[in-house]
Amino acid sequence: MNRIQLKLQEDKKLLSIYFTAGYPAIDDTVPIIKELERNGVDMIEIGLPFSDPLADGPTIQASSTAALKNGMHTELLFQQLQNIRKSVSIPLILMGYFNPVLQYGVEAFCKKCAEIGIDGLILPDLPLDVYLEYYESIFKKYGLINVFLITPQTSDERIQQIDEASNGFIYMVSSASTTGAIEGFGPEQKAYFHRISEMNLKNPQIVGFGISNAQTFAQATEYAKGAIIGSAFIKTLTQKGAKSIASFIQSLNPTS
Repeated sequence: MNRIQLKLQEDKKLLSIYFTAGYPAIDDTVPIIKELERNGVDMIEIGLPFSDPLADGPTIQASSTAALKNGMHTELLFQQLQNIRKSVSIPLILMGYFNPVLQYGVEAFCKKCAEIGIDGLILPDLPLDVYLEYYESIFKKYGLINVFLITPQTSDERIQQIDEASNGFIYMVSSASTTGAIEGFGPEQKAYFHRISEMNLKNPQIVGFGISNAQTFAQATEYAKGAIIGSAFIKTLTQKGAKSIASFIQSLNPTS
């Protein structure tokens, strides 16, 4: 069973952290992963920087631009992660855009992910129908979970299709904005969380976009299995460096 699937079976609310590979410095990727696991994070999303990150807010865009300037690219990330499973056991997910994967070669990319111990991919711009027709068999061949995103505007019919095609969790985007663009959740978001929970989907949901502290983590996980924090974590890295990771995670105080 995939590490993501095993983690989802645990009787607790899950905390997933997103950060951009090669940021703040080119060699920070592995030390940050190790420090996050050491401080109790359940899953990690490693962002593959891209020159045109449409879904990302200014904080993640800036980190992506800086990482590219640092010299980060797909092959270098694979090199950095080559021995990651000697020291890290929690699920690792690569998140990025489909173009770099396509340029690398989808099967070659998936094969490399499997070799180094990556558990899943989040590719927001890979359409469901394209994935099912051309790439699902490749992902399954290499034991990779493809995580799909839904938003408040996604129809119930589409959500059911995504649920049927998924075998891990569904990334529930809290609002139809870019990452990091909201502070806290209002009645509209809470109603959306409740609506999705009432659908009784077979795959658990993890909420992303707008989670920045203990309050928003608790709100996001009232109806969902877990939450993803990205922009707030990257801001902390930018301002205080990797030494701030322990205090940042402790401040969230995620409870089971």
